[in-house]
Amino acid sequence: MTASLSAAARVLRTFKALKGHTITGLSNNDLVKLTGDSPSNITRAVQTLIDEGLAMRLDNGRFAHSIETLQIAQAHAEHMYRLQGRMQETNQRVAAGSMN
Repeated sequence: MTASLSAAARVLRTFKALKGHTITGLSNNDLVKLTGDSPSNITRAVQTLIDEGLAMRLDNGRFAHSIETLQIAQAHAEHMYRLQGRMQETNQRVAAGSMN
């Protein structure tokens, strides 16, 4: 794996490790334990996520997914909700057609 690919993988591992900690966040040490990366690598990875708008430092000094990341998740949830309605409508039409 090239250096840039391993750095990208490290950033993505850090991003995934933040899952479920939006309100309380995780410390650098927490992220080290969860990812197995070194403290300096985690610091760089978190800074990349912050620079790209995908993570933020909370008032308590811990790190969490950013509002932008949460907006992406919300957009996905809304999209799935809209698709569910369409699927239900299609299923109802199919069922109605099969009764004729």
